[in-house]
Amino acid sequence: MPLPENNAAFGKETALVVLDVQKAIDDPKWASKNNPGYVDKIVDLLAAFRAANLPVIHIRHDEPNPASTYHTDGPGNAIKPEVAPLAGEPVIAKNVNCAFIATDLEKYLHDHGITRLIFTGVVIHNSMDASIRVAHCLGFDVILPLDATTAIDVTDAKGVRHDAQTVFDLFAAVLGSEYCALSTTDDVIAALPA
Repeated sequence: MPLPENNAAFGKETALVVLDVQKAIDDPKWASKNNPGYVDKIVDLLAAFRAANLPVIHIRHDEPNPASTYHTDGPGNAIKPEVAPLAGEPVIAKNVNCAFIATDLEKYLHDHGITRLIFTGVVIHNSMDASIRVAHCLGFDVILPLDATTAIDVTDAKGVRHDAQTVFDLFAAVLGSEYCALSTTDDVIAALPA
């Protein structure tokens, strides 16, 4: 789906989704991230959506596995302060990679007339991928500003390590081929109401 050519098309039916941007991602195991400025881009999007009085939804991963950096009772579970929710912005907890499984996200979106989702967060090859694919299958229009997400190195079953940029580029290509429109933070902001 291409972005609208004028800002009249982005209204209350468009929500910004901030997915899994928690202190866990500062752990050294996540250090191979490409696109190091992605959190700054999410901050820019948050400011623009708030200024336009458009919906913002935060997704927090509550991982039951104590070994995870996202463990519910661990220090990494907290949302990063740069992207912390403001009063009135919903925080929806999930405990699997997809934001729609065993959560009330879909109900919340329908109840609030939201049909278009701008997905940001981490990481493109895990929770972002799973959530974007399901959002598309549920009939939502999805836009992914590529500078507002990231990937990390991935080692495959044969022990071959694929660098974060390669992983990022591959998942972006797959998602953009069918499941979402690929964009940039600047283009999304330009399409918001003045």
